[in-house]
Amino acid sequence: MDATNTCVCQKERLSIFVDGNNMFYAQQKNGWFFDPRRVLDYFTNDPHVYLINAFWYTGLKDSQDQRGFRDALISLGYTVRTKILKEYYDDTSGRYSQKANLDIEIVVDMFNTVDQYDRVILFSGDGDFERAIELLRSKNTHITVVSTEGMIARELRNATDRYIDLNDIKDSIEKQDY
Repeated sequence: MDATNTCVCQKERLSIFVDGNNMFYAQQKNGWFFDPRRVLDYFTNDPHVYLINAFWYTGLKDSQDQRGFRDALISLGYTVRTKILKEYYDDTSGRYSQKANLDIEIVVDMFNTVDQYDRVILFSGDGDFERAIELLRSKNTHITVVSTEGMIARELRNATDRYIDLNDIKDSIEKQDY
């Protein structure tokens, strides 16, 4: 058998990381929300792609916050990582804000599972991921970042292999009201 008749059909191993709080604000800015199930379907509809894992990170007001949503994510196959929101006071504005800051957890999971995947989809616009993305790319990992204009840090967009604007895939991932 010659080389043209052989098929090396190895599947590309994919991991998805969703910065839930960052994406909540991006979706709010766009005026529409995506469906976590449709996100998985969209990125795994290629028969040459095999989903290794999907992670969702979100801040919580308390341990029962978003319980139904978190349970739904788990039933879809996501590993859900949470942290209780902390309140911060901004001296400049005189306002309180809440942050969970799960960036470290995302990076730790990316590097703890790096041998399991060939490709990453990161849903975030946070420039803090720039160095982690550069290091993953140095390990021959293909990185796609999904965010939206006005919420994607230039450093992150420049560090990635591919950038997808949420609005460009809206028809495929938007939450449907049935």
